[in-house]
Amino acid sequence: MEHKDEPQSKQEQLYQNIKESGGILTRGKGENIHCLSIIGQIEGHYILPDGQKSTKYEHLIPLLVAIEQDCEVDGLLILLNTMGGDVEAGLAIAEVIASMTKPTASVVLGGGHSIGVPLAVAAKRSFIVPSATMTIHPVRINGLVVGAPQTYTYFSQMQQRIIHFICSHSRAKEDEIHALMMRPDMIATDVGSVIEGKEAVEYGLIDAVGGIDTALADLKKQIRRHKKKA
Repeated sequence: MEHKDEPQSKQEQLYQNIKESGGILTRGKGENIHCLSIIGQIEGHYILPDGQKSTKYEHLIPLLVAIEQDCEVDGLLILLNTMGGDVEAGLAIAEVIASMTKPTASVVLGGGHSIGVPLAVAAKRSFIVPSATMTIHPVRINGLVVGAPQTYTYFSQMQQRIIHFICSHSRAKEDEIHALMMRPDMIATDVGSVIEGKEAVEYGLIDAVGGIDTALADLKKQIRRHKKKA
């Protein structure tokens, strides 16, 4: 009886891991890949309202460190379908992903909007499905804002940090990204751009159009090269 119950307990543990961290370690022939999903809104220093899908940065950052240190994990696959969220929290997650030594690949599925753009380009290789979109717009804030020149200088500096990160981890050019951010003729709240999968590749934001199959094939190549160097 104990032997029969064992597969069920492993399956329950599997679902529990997905529920708690949004990720799972998949074991293949020669490659163990951790699959991590970043969905909904990136939750930062403030708790989002109930009923709203979110990814908590205080959960994700320690998990990424654990993946980097885990000798059983060969590579990381990041699945993105995010509306954006807290700028500093999202940028912090992106910096951790970009500084990982293990092979990484990202796939934009539904959307990689706002701060989701740095998250997408942070991986060593990035992919986007044809139907996915990415929204690029200036830094915004909700709520009470102190109307002082220093406030707008801070926004400008934060925006420049984001542009610099995006262009440092992709083939995109800073002047083109800035132009997309300030574009006034598209429905992106006020100013900004909504670009589709093929356009994201043409602008140099994303490496290639492709789905899970393409990303996994590329990630496995990265892993083989990484193992040869080790």
